[in-house]
Amino acid sequence: MILVAKTRILLTGSRDWAYPLIVEAYLDQLTRVQLALGKEMLLVHGDCPTGADAQAQAWADRHGVQTERHPASEHGKWPVCGPRRNAYMVSLGATQAVGFIGSCSRPACRDPYAHGSHGATGCLRLAKDARILTMVIRAEYL
Repeated sequence: MILVAKTRILLTGSRDWAYPLIVEAYLDQLTRVQLALGKEMLLVHGDCPTGADAQAQAWADRHGVQTERHPASEHGKWPVCGPRRNAYMVSLGATQAVGFIGSCSRPACRDPYAHGSHGATGCLRLAKDARILTMVIRAEYL
C-alpha cells in the first residue's frame, strides 16, 4: 500500500488526565482507520510533560508515529502562553481535533459547578470555531 497523505490530528487534554489506556485505544483505532485510507498520521500536541499530551507522545514513540510538539513556553509567559499556543496550533489546521477532558483542577477557579479543564476545553472550542472536526472524551466531573 502506498501512503499518499498525512492526516493532522490535533490532540489536547487535561494535564492531569489519568487514563492512558483510553488515549492509547483511541489512537490505535485512529491509526487503523488512517492506514485503511492510505494515509499517514501526524500527531500534533502541546507537549505538556504530564497528562494526555505525555501519554500520546509515549504512544507515538512506541508506534513510530510522527509528532509535532508545541510547548506553551514558546508563546510567552504564564498565564497567556497556553491560550496563545492553543490558538497557534489550531491556526495550523488539522483534519481532526480530539480532547481528553478531565475535571477542572485549578485551585483558584471561581466556577462553583463541576466543569472540564480550562485549557483543553478552550483549545477544542477554538478547533470547533475553525470548523475542525472535534471529538471529546470526558472523564466524569464528580
